[in-house]
Amino acid sequence: MEKLTINIPEKKSTLVKQILKVLGVTIQLEGKSVPSTYKQSLTKVSVWSDEDLIIFEENKKTFGNLKPEQW
Repeated sequence: MEKLTINIPEKKSTLVKQILKVLGVTIQLEGKSVPSTYKQSLTKVSVWSDEDLIIFEENKKTFGNLKPEQW
């Protein structure tokens, strides 16, 4: 399936939408996402365990112990 964005004059918008629907075109309103697509993107988000976060805590402590060099 191909995605196409078109600009339609407001006076012709209803007519063009009716014709496209008859042709089997799916019209998606601007700014709204398809819920199933949103759910699919959420399933790709990685989850970090407490063990994964330990390295960040250790590095934070090490970074805090650094002292600026005196010239």
